[in-house]
Amino acid sequence: MKKLLTLIFLIQATGAFAQKLDTLTIEKIMRDPKWIGISPSDIRWSDDSKKVYFDWNPDKSASAELYAVTPGNIKPQKVSMAEQRGLTTPNGDWNKSFTQKVFEKNGDLYLIDIKTGKVTRLTNTTQDEDAPVFSGDESEVLFKQNSNLFALKLSSGQLRQLTNFVNSSKNKSADEALNDQQLWLKKQQLELFDIIKKEAKDDKLDSARKADLEPQKIKELVIGNDRVNSVKASPDTRYVTYRLVKAADGVKNAIVPNYVTASGFTEDIPNRSKVGRPSSTSQTFIFDTRRQSVYPVLANDIPGIKDLPDYLKDYPAELADRKKLNADRKVNIEGPFWSADSKNAVVVINALDNKDRWIMRLEPLTGKLTLLDRQRDEAWIGGPGIEDSAAGNIGFTDNTHFYFQSEASGYSHIYLVDVISGVKKQLTSGKWEVQTLQLSTDKKTFYFTANIDHPGVTDFYSIPVSGGKTVKITGMKGGNQVTLSPDEKWLAIRYSYSNKPWELYIQPNKPGAKAIQVTHSTTPEFESYSWRDPEIITFKNRYGSDVYARQYLPKKADPAKPAVIFVHGAGYLQEVTYSWSYYFREFMFNNMLADNGYTVLDIDYTASAGYGRDWRTGIYRHMGGKDLTDQVDGVKYLEEKFGINPKHVGLYGGSYGGFITLMGLFTEPDVFAAGGAIRSVTDWAHYNHEYTSNILNEPFTDENAYRKSSPIYFANGLKGNLLMLHGMIDQNVNYQDIIRLTQKLIELHKENWELASYPVEDHGFEQPSSWTDEYKRIFKLFEQTLKNK
Repeated sequence: MKKLLTLIFLIQATGAFAQKLDTLTIEKIMRDPKWIGISPSDIRWSDDSKKVYFDWNPDKSASAELYAVTPGNIKPQKVSMAEQRGLTTPNGDWNKSFTQKVFEKNGDLYLIDIKTGKVTRLTNTTQDEDAPVFSGDESEVLFKQNSNLFALKLSSGQLRQLTNFVNSSKNKSADEALNDQQLWLKKQQLELFDIIKKEAKDDKLDSARKADLEPQKIKELVIGNDRVNSVKASPDTRYVTYRLVKAADGVKNAIVPNYVTASGFTEDIPNRSKVGRPSSTSQTFIFDTRRQSVYPVLANDIPGIKDLPDYLKDYPAELADRKKLNADRKVNIEGPFWSADSKNAVVVINALDNKDRWIMRLEPLTGKLTLLDRQRDEAWIGGPGIEDSAAGNIGFTDNTHFYFQSEASGYSHIYLVDVISGVKKQLTSGKWEVQTLQLSTDKKTFYFTANIDHPGVTDFYSIPVSGGKTVKITGMKGGNQVTLSPDEKWLAIRYSYSNKPWELYIQPNKPGAKAIQVTHSTTPEFESYSWRDPEIITFKNRYGSDVYARQYLPKKADPAKPAVIFVHGAGYLQEVTYSWSYYFREFMFNNMLADNGYTVLDIDYTASAGYGRDWRTGIYRHMGGKDLTDQVDGVKYLEEKFGINPKHVGLYGGSYGGFITLMGLFTEPDVFAAGGAIRSVTDWAHYNHEYTSNILNEPFTDENAYRKSSPIYFANGLKGNLLMLHGMIDQNVNYQDIIRLTQKLIELHKENWELASYPVEDHGFEQPSSWTDEYKRIFKLFEQTLKNK
C-alpha cells in the first residue's frame, strides 16, 4: 500500500511538473499551439440576438467544436448536431424592419421569421442558388443561379427569370451558320425559282403568326466567350447590371514541384503568375428590362482617365510613347450601389494601375456617369475600408446620401456625399484610422473600430450618420474585435492583450458598460511562465518621424551586450499593438532571447499598417529603403538607450521580414552581424502581381524600382553570417526565389551562408518539427555570432 501511494504521488508530481514551463526552450515553445490553448474564433450571433455561437477547443481535441452562450448565461455549452443542422448562415439579406432574413444554405434558399423562428425553404433544386436579397418592395426574393438572375414571388411562389445570358456561338441564325459558298448558292436558288420564292414568303408569314401567339421571350444577353459576374438588379428590378470579363492572353503561371508525395513521384503544383503579367479587362453593362435594351456604362466619362503616373517621368522615351498612344487607362467598375427607392445609383471605379479611385453617380437610363469623389494617389490607393469595398463600409444612408471611406486627409476616415448636389462632408478626422465600419439598422448611426487613443489600441465607437460627437463604447485596453448583435443591443468582443491570447467577452452596447469574460482558453502550463508585457516605445528615425516598437528587456544582459531585431512579415501589417500578436511564436521566442541576455526590438517600420497614408506608402518604388533604415535607426536607439554592442546585432523575420533581413545583411553589413531570413522574397520581379505592382509598378515599366528593391542585386555586400530557411512547396514566395539567390551567392564565392530547406512546408509552416528545427538554427546562429564565444 505504501509503495502504491508513493507511485501515485510520483505520478501526480510528474504531472504537475510537466505543466510548468520553467526555462523556455525552442522545443517547448514551438510545439503544436494547442499547448498554449486554442482561442475562440468565428464568432457570430443568432438571428434573434439571443445566442452567441463560436468555434472553440478548450479540451485540445483533434478539431474545434461549436459552442454557444447567451447574454444571461455565459457558461459555454456545446451545440448539439440537431441544433447545428437547424442553424441559419451568417450570410443573407434582412428586410427593412429586420423581422425576416433570406439566406442560402447548401445551395438552396430559406426564409426565417425572427419572431417565431420559423424557417421556410424557398428552393429545393439540383442547381445552386446564391446571393439572395429582398426586392425593394419585399414582395420578391432576387437570387442568382448559374450567373442568371431570378425573382421568386413570396406570396405565390411564382418564379420569373430576369436575365438570359447566352454564348454567341449558341445564338447564330441559320444563315450565319453557312459559309460563303453555301450562302451564294442559296441566294442563286431564290433568284432563279418562283417556287422557292413562294415557300420563303409562306415561311416568313408562318413565323410572324407564331411570334404573335407565343409569349414574349426573355431577351438573350450575348456574352461571347467572356465571363459574366457582378449580376445585380435595382430594388425595383427594372435595371439589371452585369460585368463581362475578358481573360488576358499570354499569362504564364509558375509550377511548384512537390517532392514528398504519396505516389513516390515528384508532382507539380500549379501556381500563380508573376508581377507584370497581362491583366484581364472588364466592361459593365445595363439591361433595362422595361425597354428590353442593353447598353454599356460609359467609362469614357471618367475625369482623368488618360492621366499617366508621375514615375514615368523617369523614363522619357516610354513616357513619350504612352502619350502618343493617348489611350484610356483600364478600369474595373464595382457596383452599382442602389438607393432603396431605386432612383439613385453609385459605382466605385478603380484604375487597374491602382493610382485612382472614382466614386460616381450612375444614370441608369443612359449609362452616363457624374463624379462625386476622386482619390488620386501617385503611389497606390489603399488603406482600411478603401482598396476593397467590403460589405458594410460603403452604401446609402438614405435615398440621396452615400457614405464611403477615403485617405484624402492622410488617414482613412468616413465621408458622406449628397449624390444630387455633390456636396461632400468628412464625418471623422484625426491622426488615426477607421478600420471597420457598419451602418446601424435604422441608418441613423455609424459603428466603427478605430485606434483613436493610441495607434496600438483598437476600440469600438459610434457617431451619428450626419456627423457629430464620437462615442467610445468599449473600454478594455488592447485589441477589441467586435461583432454587434442583429438587434444592436449587445457586443460580442474577441479581446486580447500583449501577453494574453484572444478570449470572448460579452458587453451591452452602452458606453462604459462592463465586458464580461466568457471563455478561458490558456492552459496552466502557458500561465506558469511570466510572459513579458513588452513596453511600447517610440524613437525618432532619421527623417524625424516617430517609429513605434515593442521592446523586450533582459533581466540581466549578457556580457556581450547582444541585441536582436525582429522584423514582422506582410509589410502592411501592424505588429506593435497592445493585443496578442499574429506572430505569437516569435513573441515567445523574443521572451526566450531576453531570458538569454538579448535586448530585443520589434518595430512597426515604414509601410506598416495603422499609421495613415504617408507611412503606408513610404516604400513606394524602394522596398528596402525607409523600411530598412528604420531597423538601423532602431539599433542606434538601443545603443544609446541600453548600451548594446553595435557589433553584436542580429535580425530575423519571415516573408517580408525575411526580405528585410537579406537587405540588412547585404546593404548594411556593418550594422547587422547575423540574420535569419525565413521564406524571403529575394527578387520582386518574381513575386505576384497584385501586391508588387502597387508598390514597384511593373518590371518593364519601372525597372529602376525593382533593381533598388531586390536583394539579389546586392548579394555581393554580404559580410555577416546569413542563415536562409525556406519551405520547398511555398506557393506564395516560391522556393525558386531562394534557389536563385543561392546560385548568386555561389557565383560570388560567398561562404558565410547556409540554406535550410523544408520539403513539406508551404509559406506558412504547419509542422511543429519544422518550426522547432528552423528556430533552433536561428538561436544557434545568434548564440555563436552575437556573443563572445
